[in-house]
Amino acid sequence: MHTIQRVGALDVIVRPSPVAMVWNEPGRPHDALAAPGIRLSPGEALVEVELATICPSDVRTVHGEQPAHTPLVLGHEQVGRVVAVGEGARRADGVPLELGDRVVWSVTVSCGECDRCTRGLPQQCRHLAKYGHERVHRGWELSGGFATHVQLRVGTEIVRVSEDVPSRVLAPASCATATAVAALDAASARLDLAGALVLVTGAGLVGLTVAAMAVEAGAEVIVSDPDAARRAFARGIGAVTVDPAARSTSTERLDTILAAFEQRGFPEVLVAVEASGAPSAVRTAIGSLGAGGVAVLVGSAPPGSEVCLDPESLLRRLVTVSAVHDYTGAQLRRAVGFLERSWRRVPFDELVGATHPLAHLDEALAEAATGQYVRVGVAPGRRPV
Repeated sequence: MHTIQRVGALDVIVRPSPVAMVWNEPGRPHDALAAPGIRLSPGEALVEVELATICPSDVRTVHGEQPAHTPLVLGHEQVGRVVAVGEGARRADGVPLELGDRVVWSVTVSCGECDRCTRGLPQQCRHLAKYGHERVHRGWELSGGFATHVQLRVGTEIVRVSEDVPSRVLAPASCATATAVAALDAASARLDLAGALVLVTGAGLVGLTVAAMAVEAGAEVIVSDPDAARRAFARGIGAVTVDPAARSTSTERLDTILAAFEQRGFPEVLVAVEASGAPSAVRTAIGSLGAGGVAVLVGSAPPGSEVCLDPESLLRRLVTVSAVHDYTGAQLRRAVGFLERSWRRVPFDELVGATHPLAHLDEALAEAATGQYVRVGVAPGRRPV
């Protein structure tokens, strides 16, 4: 790799050239795009990707189920190492970024100055850009995690991570883990999690992470999901599980579980985190809440989905309904802290299935679409494992 310092910018020439996988439209394989020269503005950095994981939203995009600005480089869950640093580039904690730092970074790029940023909503910035979501354009070709390198722009929250934590644990931090932190923040703003009965609907990575964090906080946790393997994982981290498709005689019915908790001194659900996006699960989450309870909607529902609610029931129960989309830099830092202290106790690495080389990205996405694994890995230069 060669670098040439210019006034106010840093030209970086990488050999072999960085490669990004570009998606154009449903049914068409990804195209490889080489970017031999990268110009870093002050505050920017170039990161070599160690591992990326496939989020369900990536799968929905390639299937045409959600809108996208094409052509684009997908991928927003990844961990990597800094290989070039623009003047003044800093981590989220204010420490100067250094060559060799192992890092994760926010999915969002925020200006930090607009009314939303100053109100504490950088994830809704007026000038928002998002890794893995932006149309490829000259000067920012390396804009998504499905690439050998990613160019980190000013306004990105960059968090240094431990060398000891496996990449399979760290890669989802910038999506699932940080979103789980934001979801529980929304609940704990009104209720203390310690000693509360918490219902989590949906045992994808967000839901399972919410469950693990709630258990750590001292809550009693119920996880509802139709997948037996995901329910087994939830039980392994200390949750009680519900099968939403269970027959009336099953011990995994929600009403049966709630009755058992009532006998133990937990008369009602105080927090419900909906992490599946299914309208039926939204109704279950809100409908299960007791007096003063909080429902946090975090699952990504299809556009146009509707759920019928009874306003009188919400009023009489004093229920709060909150919604979470993305997160703040502080929440990303706490997500990393959670993973670094819990990964030996909670085997998040087991939720990542096969890891495919970048050139086999289309096969990896097809595997992710089967739902066999909670996540599928993509690693530049790696052979399938």
